[in-house]
Amino acid sequence: MEKQVLTTASVGMAANAALEKKVHGILNDVLSFTALEEAFAGFLVYSEEEEQNKRKISCDLFCQFWKSNEKSGEAILKIYVTYLSQQHSQKIAFLYDILSLCVEKSIIPAKLVCDAILSNPKLDYKSREVWRRSFQLIYAIILKHIDYKGCRDLLKVLLEMVKVIPSSVNIAYKNEMAQIKQVIALILDRQNYLLPAYFAVTEIQMIFPDNSVESGHWIVGEMLGAYVESFRAVARMVLITGRPQLLPIIGHSNTSGNAWKLDPHTLTFVLKGNLPFDKDQVRPQYELIRYALKQPYSRDMVCNIISLNKQQKQRSAVLEGQLTELVIQAMERSEQDTTSAADWYGTPVHALWQHLSSQLIIFALFQFVNFPDVVELLYQKLKGRNLTRGRDHLMWLLLQFISGSMKKNPLHEFLPILKLFELLYPEKEPLPVPDVGYPSCVQSMAMACVWPHLQGRAVYEKKPLPCPLPRVLKLQYEFLVKISKTPNLPLTDYRIAIMCNAYSSMNDIFQIPLTILTESFHNLSSPPVLLPGPSDNMAAGQTEPLSITLLDSLSTHTKLSFIHHIATKITHLASRPSHLALSPAMMETYSRLLVYVELETLGIKTLISQVYSAVVDNRAWGTLHSLLELISYRLHHIQPHYRIQLLCSLHQLSALPQANHNQLYHCIESTALKIITSLGSSEVQPQLSRFLNDPKQLLSTESEELNRALVLTLARAIHVTGSETLSTTWCRGILEKLQANTPHNWASHTLRCFPSSLKQFFEQNVAPTENRTGLKDLVDESFNSWSGLTTDQDKVAYFTGKAVAPHLLCIVWKILLERDHIPVIIVKILEQMSPGKVSAQIRCFADYLVQEFSMSNGGEHISKCVEKLNDMVWKLNIVTLDKLVLCLALRSHEGNEAQICFCIIQLLILKPNEFRNRVIDFVKDNSPHHWKHSDWHTQHMAYHKNYPENFFYEGLCERAGTTLSSPTPQYYPVYFSNVCIRFLPVFDILIHRFLELPPVSKSLETLLEHLGSLFKFHDRPVTYLYNTLHFFEKKLREQAHLKKKLVGTIILAQRTVKPAGWCLSPTYLDYVSRLEDVSWEPDNAYYCSLIKRMVDTMAEKPAFPNFDWRFNEFPNANTHALHVTCMEVMALPCQPNAVGNSLLNILLKGNADLPRENVMGWINAIALVLASLPECYWEVIQEHIIQTLETNPQVTESIPVMTEDVKSIFSSFDFVSSYACQAETLPAYLIAITHAVWHHLNIGQLTLIPRFLREQIKPLVKTEGQFLFVCCLIGPLLQRFHEERTRCLMEIAVEIYEMLGNMDKNCAEIIHVDTICDFLYHIKYRFAGDSIKTEAEQVIRGLKLPLSKGLRFISKSRQPATTPDEPSAKRRASDVTPMHGH
Repeated sequence: MEKQVLTTASVGMAANAALEKKVHGILNDVLSFTALEEAFAGFLVYSEEEEQNKRKISCDLFCQFWKSNEKSGEAILKIYVTYLSQQHSQKIAFLYDILSLCVEKSIIPAKLVCDAILSNPKLDYKSREVWRRSFQLIYAIILKHIDYKGCRDLLKVLLEMVKVIPSSVNIAYKNEMAQIKQVIALILDRQNYLLPAYFAVTEIQMIFPDNSVESGHWIVGEMLGAYVESFRAVARMVLITGRPQLLPIIGHSNTSGNAWKLDPHTLTFVLKGNLPFDKDQVRPQYELIRYALKQPYSRDMVCNIISLNKQQKQRSAVLEGQLTELVIQAMERSEQDTTSAADWYGTPVHALWQHLSSQLIIFALFQFVNFPDVVELLYQKLKGRNLTRGRDHLMWLLLQFISGSMKKNPLHEFLPILKLFELLYPEKEPLPVPDVGYPSCVQSMAMACVWPHLQGRAVYEKKPLPCPLPRVLKLQYEFLVKISKTPNLPLTDYRIAIMCNAYSSMNDIFQIPLTILTESFHNLSSPPVLLPGPSDNMAAGQTEPLSITLLDSLSTHTKLSFIHHIATKITHLASRPSHLALSPAMMETYSRLLVYVELETLGIKTLISQVYSAVVDNRAWGTLHSLLELISYRLHHIQPHYRIQLLCSLHQLSALPQANHNQLYHCIESTALKIITSLGSSEVQPQLSRFLNDPKQLLSTESEELNRALVLTLARAIHVTGSETLSTTWCRGILEKLQANTPHNWASHTLRCFPSSLKQFFEQNVAPTENRTGLKDLVDESFNSWSGLTTDQDKVAYFTGKAVAPHLLCIVWKILLERDHIPVIIVKILEQMSPGKVSAQIRCFADYLVQEFSMSNGGEHISKCVEKLNDMVWKLNIVTLDKLVLCLALRSHEGNEAQICFCIIQLLILKPNEFRNRVIDFVKDNSPHHWKHSDWHTQHMAYHKNYPENFFYEGLCERAGTTLSSPTPQYYPVYFSNVCIRFLPVFDILIHRFLELPPVSKSLETLLEHLGSLFKFHDRPVTYLYNTLHFFEKKLREQAHLKKKLVGTIILAQRTVKPAGWCLSPTYLDYVSRLEDVSWEPDNAYYCSLIKRMVDTMAEKPAFPNFDWRFNEFPNANTHALHVTCMEVMALPCQPNAVGNSLLNILLKGNADLPRENVMGWINAIALVLASLPECYWEVIQEHIIQTLETNPQVTESIPVMTEDVKSIFSSFDFVSSYACQAETLPAYLIAITHAVWHHLNIGQLTLIPRFLREQIKPLVKTEGQFLFVCCLIGPLLQRFHEERTRCLMEIAVEIYEMLGNMDKNCAEIIHVDTICDFLYHIKYRFAGDSIKTEAEQVIRGLKLPLSKGLRFISKSRQPATTPDEPSAKRRASDVTPMHGH
């Protein structure tokens, strides 16, 4: 093999040598004339004609040789230029002349000649003749023979040559430097149109990156700097104004796309093109990363910003650096905090340390950060700084990781903490033992708790620690040893927490406190306690859970061990049925442990994936009921994919035969309904899209109500996220399967509220419907047929068969109305019905009720109907209130029947006292702050004792004088729920259905009046109001009183459990508290105060009371601020455009309260609010754009103002620079706020912009200023559309070209030709490519000079026009400086 390679190389070398010999031979022959002339130089007379003949003959000779060896052309030219470099001046000139003639005759490709010359190793500025002649020839060739691609390649080579020329080159070579500079200048001269200037600036920026052009070589630095600077306007046209100061809201709808992603390597914004972008736009965006890291529940957002994949183990030095920066900030805040140990728990500083601890654990678990590196970074950043007040909190933070990973990692990875300890604890005397009665003692003991873990690992590895126990820890360590030997530590102080934290990695010691804690909430030896239901429904005896304060005082490793212990115990108990249910204290403690986001893997994930599955597999229905209650009523933040996973499991479970499991089925359906209705609008499409190929598991096979609820949630999500403009093909398969499972239709008044695409689907897919008008006759017929049967067996079979009409409840109703006596056989039939069939009965009964009431004469008959209906719910226990109301609310009645249906609901809920009394007592005696309760079970039992619930027809059996024939049904444990709490999701849907039908709005106000207090227990009141006001904006626009009633009822229901100022502004609170209807037009000060509250919150200035976000409807303060602000804005008694204008006028009309140093913070806040409102609020921006295009002189003049400074118009559009020198203009403000709003909008909302351009903007654009203003507005959107909606990008690009054509026709002279051309080349080469080539060429063909010339490389079909007296080549040559010495 080696011989073959050597042979091949030898053959190649021989061929090259032979070719070189041939070329030298032909060149010697060519130069033979020159040799003779040199010999007889004193005897010859020169003539120009002879010189030309000599060159022609020599050229012909070389051309013949070239043609016969053309395949080796590149090698020939290399030999040629090397040969001529070795000759003297006269021969060099002659050989260059021959090359020039060969190019003129098109024998040798011009580009090939230039490449050969520039790649000549002998081409050096010190070889003056070769250098001069080389660049003279290249100059001449470029003018006539090089296309734009060749020019780009040559420019790149020339710039690279300049870059390697020493900056200290002798001034004697000034002429040589001028020669290469002039060739570069020739290519760069825009008047020559040799190549798109966009190509040239790209090459310059790539070779001289990081704005180093002007500081480059003195030969070309100034020239290239000026050239690059000419692109500054284009660079700003495609940048989002003030983008580094625009910040997202974690958990909001636009945080999952590409808008906030950074380059994972440079941490800069991902910008298309090598343009001279402003420095603040191309620097690493550390502030954005830190901002996201500071927010609770921001893990996914942080990963999205820096492109971290949770499925891959990838260390991120960036994450380590920014986490440590936040720790340093926390240390600085602690230094300023003067709160005493007794009051420290729950303060903002405590919450910050708690959050940072959580973030460290989360990212360490995903192996995104390396612990030793984090500690080393902290040491380096703290060294030399006297920050000691936060040292205990820092050690507590580090203890979280150390205690949990001590068994998995070697000792040396933890030793850097000793160096940090020495830095932070310089004391010579031992630290005192803190007061163990305060939760802050666990932080004070943190470093002492670290020491046993280090000792234990050292013993395990049989290695000594590098130092003995520091003297400063002596007393605290002795205290640890003392409590480790103390049996039965009480739970009245925090010694047991300290012991767990210190010894969690030592099983023999750790089991002692773990057992004490476990037995405190689940001890089978204690007397059992009663649960709601029959007297034999018992649970293990403990009722007081571990306090959240104590759980917060446990290290993460301790909590992990704890939660694993509980999950194992639940699974174990599920496999071994017991007459005792899980203790109330255990369920409450388990729910509190599940809120820790750092425990997600062993917490929620284990609960949904393992514990739930084990319970279902073992058919431990009581335990399942308990877990579903816990998920529904105790957990506030569950990742959406876990909720959808649970929903799919519930649908599968509901398909099992559940006869005689009414309570369980009711719980399953209630949980599923709560999951569906609580899905966030931004969560719906990402989660449902996972089931496009197999939607059946996402949908219920028999519950029409759950599938209808999913449709309503889908409609709301499409509307709120602005996705109405997008196709619904992504969910069409889901909708088709849903219609196949439970065929149904929607009332016309409901369809009018749906997004157009969803409305169209249901109009095209109409389900077959029964004739409701004949339902009464059918029921009478069924009653007669059933009554005519003689045996009980036949009567049971009549209603339990597969194809029998679901008329049983209608018949029960008839019997109650007629004789109030229930036959025993009714009980037997209901007993054998599955819950699914009972649901079908309730649906039919709901329709029957509407028919009955519609034909009623009113008066006493109506009262009797309501009384019997009330009996069926509360006395006979045939159907639960929430189930019946849900079925009634979701029926698709039209017109008068719809109003009657709502009237029935109102009468059922309000006319009898049963439900109202339950609501009043529940609201009066209970608090929704379950995490603060120590005696919830006592209150829970007291309520159920007063208002017991029955699920197995007990009242019906008693009325009929019988019992269930099957064994006595087992009541499942009820720990948290009751009819009032279960009614809340139904109430949510009910309010929306009332809003769809304006004639029943008065009834809605009555319902709110009597039941509104129940919203005290709503887990998402602001979100519900936000969604309601957003979705029904058109319905509520003219109903200020109803909006006021709705907001006032729901928010004021929280006043006894929420601190003052938690939601509504004082001004609006005053308005909503007034009983009388008064007109109110908020002034500018009101809007400023709203936005200031938002700005302060995002700047970490307390504008709202301090919350524990783990138990709040929102994940962080910023999300809370945005939603309460938007909710209040939508609730104002004003037209949307007036509100939108008022928000914009805070900026556009000047405001003394607007701080100049943080104007971008205000712009960001206003943009966030507008982008989160319905379209009718933020479309006022479009009105301002139109008004500016029509009336503002800075954009309407045919020639821009101050034409002596061609940059002036761009300065007036550049908000950041003009604001800095207090020269901002209205167009600049408008561009800034528009960019911010569009940046925060979802892609669905942005897809409206092409139509806006086409229909409203394009007809107005006549002047150059107008065109440039529109380009500045649209430019930053191009990249977003390119990444997320390419179709919209192409539409916008076409509109830009058509506007260009309009402008060109209306303008006698265009000033900014170069900038316009550069912008259009940017669109072509970075986004559109040739996709709109036809449309672009059509416009360009109609343009006047010089635009048509400038865009010639986009429109290849037409060369730029030249006048007869101005040939193209001559024009080019005259536009450049002649070559030196040419």
